[in-house]
Amino acid sequence: MLNKKIILVCLLMGLSSLLAAQSNIRLSNYWGNMYFLTPAAIYDKYAAVFSVAVKKQWVGIEGSPATLFASGTMFNEASNTQLGFQFVQDKVGYTSVSNLQLSYGFSLQLDYIWQLHLGLGGNYQYMNYDPSLMILENDADAFAYSQLKGKSTFDADFGIEFATKSMKLGAVSQNLFDAFAIDKRLQSNTNLFYVRYREMNQSPVNIGTGLCAIQIGNIYQLEFNTSAYFKFEQKTGYGYEPQLLDVGLFYRTASEVGLNFGFNISKELHVSYTYDYHFGSIRLGSSGTNEIMLTYHIPTKCRCHNMWY
Repeated sequence: MLNKKIILVCLLMGLSSLLAAQSNIRLSNYWGNMYFLTPAAIYDKYAAVFSVAVKKQWVGIEGSPATLFASGTMFNEASNTQLGFQFVQDKVGYTSVSNLQLSYGFSLQLDYIWQLHLGLGGNYQYMNYDPSLMILENDADAFAYSQLKGKSTFDADFGIEFATKSMKLGAVSQNLFDAFAIDKRLQSNTNLFYVRYREMNQSPVNIGTGLCAIQIGNIYQLEFNTSAYFKFEQKTGYGYEPQLLDVGLFYRTASEVGLNFGFNISKELHVSYTYDYHFGSIRLGSSGTNEIMLTYHIPTKCRCHNMWY
């Protein structure tokens, strides 16, 4: 019986380590705040941007991922640099992975239209376990508890982006150290390539489309997104309010579709909700994934920007 218990615990630990190593923790609606995707997302329109989001994946499946995201960026116009931080905590079953990143970004004006954005982020990652959530025949099993020790490591993200007022073209490599590690680390190296175009004219409705290619080890995904942005004239001291309401759809391989909806509570505060549904075998036990995000912008003084309004 003891041998069976040892085998069971080892299998559970191996599975949890595999899940942590292979998972790619990211927002469903990362287009809503690209800084959660890449440290090269420079927000030169704002003095500072703060964001918080919560995501519950695969609602209905016990122990499914529940994730908290928080971030802040501050842009310095004099040096064209951005300092930022983000914190992510992802809980899956009895495992919990926390990631704290500090980043540095630089914006270079290439010509009248194009900017080059470079970003580097350093990550501290920590995984721990909650044995109270495990189901064991004997809670006092010294062997099981002795193996459930927290693990920590350091990693880095690097991103590059070319941007105009309407276009973004970029690439980011997350968890770079894992790409050169002999043994798997807490988070897998993930590479993303993206292109995004958004109309920026005086029409009351602008359309945006995006394509993102994602590679995690031998796993490849492709996501296509399209959104409509509804603009209204606001009779306030701020003048014209360019984005009041946005609605979008996305498709992610394999067999995952989603809807996102957002609106401005005020000029500074934006809220968005995203729902996505997987048509694979997960659908048999899950009603889908829910995510809500709040973003607060502190405007800077008026100047010519190549970022979206």
